[in-house]
Amino acid sequence: MTDHGKVSVLMGIYNCENTLSESIDSILAQTYPNWELILCDDCSTDGTYALAKTYAEQYPEKIILLRNETNSRLAFSLNRCLEKTTGKFVARMDGDDKCVPERFEKQIDYLLAHPDAVLVGTAMQRFYNDGSFGAVDACRPEPDKFTPHHNGPTFNHATILAYKSVFDALGGYTVSPRTVRGQDRDLWFRFFAAGYKGVNMPDPLYLVREDVEAIRRRTFRDRWISFETEIYGYRLLHYPLHWYVMPVLRLGKALVPYKAQLLYRKLQTKKQS
Repeated sequence: MTDHGKVSVLMGIYNCENTLSESIDSILAQTYPNWELILCDDCSTDGTYALAKTYAEQYPEKIILLRNETNSRLAFSLNRCLEKTTGKFVARMDGDDKCVPERFEKQIDYLLAHPDAVLVGTAMQRFYNDGSFGAVDACRPEPDKFTPHHNGPTFNHATILAYKSVFDALGGYTVSPRTVRGQDRDLWFRFFAAGYKGVNMPDPLYLVREDVEAIRRRTFRDRWISFETEIYGYRLLHYPLHWYVMPVLRLGKALVPYKAQLLYRKLQTKKQS
């Protein structure tokens, strides 16, 4: 297998003791061997840090473990990880998800086959704690600066692999009250404003755990700060004024009961099966 350079994997972790082993084990199982995993614990209150420490001690040449002094949220944690990267590529991973063994190998090959692109994401397969699978979430193959206006993700954030130079040029993630829930969307707006191109693979190389409780936990404040980021991005990309209606409509999603949102997801799964 050709070594195209090291992949630095960024993983912010918080209270994921019950799922972290599966996540790290899926990185250890990668067919592309040249990688490093950088974990940043955001002051977990369970056994997450202790578990991560056992992995860091067992694989000192592959895993770096950081810990925040205070709970500072994901964008801050990811920036701390970025400071420690030594790879040519940067990839994302979450502590409650898994990826297939060929993920990095296939993403690098796909990125090299599209020399005009600097970032590649993948589709992701939803799965439940009982072992069953849900819908496959795929993004547009070649999103552009207008894609964030449309409903649906531009890239599935946790699936991305990109050149480290892109993160350096963009200054990493924006740490701000308005990016507590939308650090990825903020990144895409800045990505396109800088003139970069990204691509998406149709292959579901990433397995995302379906967290029903996460839907319930999303408050109106969460939706509001996401709305603020959208307005910021629309201005950055000089969208026409009448397009601003779409963020307002998305804000209205906060009024939809979580049970209805869950039912919608289940209907998506049925439609795909």
